[in-house]
Amino acid sequence: MISYIFRRIGSGIALVAAASFIVFALMLANSEHVARNILGDQASVEQLAAKQAELGLNDPMILQYLHWLLGAVQGDLGQSWFNAESVSYLLATRVPVTLSIAVGTVIISTVISVVVGIVAALYRGWLDKLLQVVSVAGLVFPGFWLALVLVVKVSIDWGLVPATGYTPFGESLSGWLLSLTLPVFSLAIGAVAGLSQQVRSATIAVLEMDYVRTLRSRGLSEASVLFRHVLRNAAPPTLTVMSLNFIALMSGAVMIERVFALPGLGSIAVDATGVGDIPIVVGAVVISVVIVVIVNLLIDLINGWLNPKVRLS
Repeated sequence: MISYIFRRIGSGIALVAAASFIVFALMLANSEHVARNILGDQASVEQLAAKQAELGLNDPMILQYLHWLLGAVQGDLGQSWFNAESVSYLLATRVPVTLSIAVGTVIISTVISVVVGIVAALYRGWLDKLLQVVSVAGLVFPGFWLALVLVVKVSIDWGLVPATGYTPFGESLSGWLLSLTLPVFSLAIGAVAGLSQQVRSATIAVLEMDYVRTLRSRGLSEASVLFRHVLRNAAPPTLTVMSLNFIALMSGAVMIERVFALPGLGSIAVDATGVGDIPIVVGAVVISVVIVVIVNLLIDLINGWLNPKVRLS
């Protein structure tokens, strides 16, 4: 298991390096207008050339990347080309926002999906069909469209929660929860639709196994069979879908952050991409990939704890 963890960490580091290099190369391929974006349309040719040299854009691409990488491994992601602020500081203020949205959505969608999926697996009649229809219907409505509807109805018409903005957790717990209510709910609808179907399918597959009938024949209660044995064996595929949902949420939160004016990783990355602020774009990608790698590693460790076959493999 230890060697497996080290292999996963090694592959995660390789993934982060590959992602950062690809993004760095793609951004540099379109960096000819960066100096103009910084200095404005009135800048002279000499000023543009001086700014290009100052940013190191005249150096070979591989040399620029290695210079960035050397600082990154020491925790320095460079400075923004447009406001000279530390990229590490700028992104550190944005990570809690995006993580709050993604983690909150995963928690809410998982709780609802587990309940809906188990009920649908246990009562495979009209209730099962109804739950499946409702779950699939959640895939029909795009998250950004639902977000706009919620802003109009819940915030503007009813005035229940703020329409835009973000309140840090350390500032106000209630304000933090209220600022996340609509964004999380907007994303959770689609996540529940897919995850609940996975929980239902995995639970049914385990319920139909021979050892479950053996446990029942020995007099174990239905609650004991379900919670101690069935759910434990149905959890691995569900956890895999959860990790995929989390990855999708890290990228899909961009639109939600725009709708609700949330200062997250997605919004700053989009703004930086538009003007060619390479240090911020690459830093945002690296942090997002690191978070995804960590989450996937944790999911694999949980799967190994739940399923001895995974540990042996």
